[in-house]
Amino acid sequence: MTAPGPAGRPDDGPGAPARTRRPEADAPHRLATPPADMLLTTPRLILRRFRTDDAAALAAYRSDPDVARYQGWSAPVPPDAARGLARAFAAGSPERPGWFQYAVTLGAGSELVGDIGVCLHDDLMQAHLGYTFAPRHQGLGYATEAVGAVLADLFGPRGLHRVSAECDARNERSAALLRRLGFTQEGHRREAAWMKGEWTDELLFGLLAADWRKNGGPGA
Repeated sequence: MTAPGPAGRPDDGPGAPARTRRPEADAPHRLATPPADMLLTTPRLILRRFRTDDAAALAAYRSDPDVARYQGWSAPVPPDAARGLARAFAAGSPERPGWFQYAVTLGAGSELVGDIGVCLHDDLMQAHLGYTFAPRHQGLGYATEAVGAVLADLFGPRGLHRVSAECDARNERSAALLRRLGFTQEGHRREAAWMKGEWTDELLFGLLAADWRKNGGPGA
């Protein structure tokens, strides 16, 4: 099953999983001129609104067949389609029900390394998330760092009660990332999704605010 909205299914990509952060990830990251559209920061990353000039980078990594393998879209993603996605992402609101897509960039620069989608429930107390990172930026801990920042915001200032996610059962690296962030596997649906010409199993994950705080998640 393709997750609703633009985020698709959680995916840490075909490369090595996001590992424990390197020492430099824990060092303070000082921004000389923070971008006006900045929403969240980590020591190495900025999560901001999408811009129209993100379209080329978005098309590049979403056109990689390995990146698209477990996602709801098919590669390649044409430039025109990527421009439409970037415009739609930029117009969203993280405060309203429905999908909002964070552009994840490296430091104060504009280099797009991936995106994280959050679908806020109508009750504003639950959300579903998905994520995708460019192959050459995988295995560096960026996914763990960026998704952790989103969870800290959702469970902290935003006061959410629960966040859920799902992934293709074959996507072991994505499942490992969710477990590393404290998610509990709550289900395994057999042959529940028709994906790219075949029936696939789905893993269902959930994380409660109480568990996030108990496990000492960032910002807990």
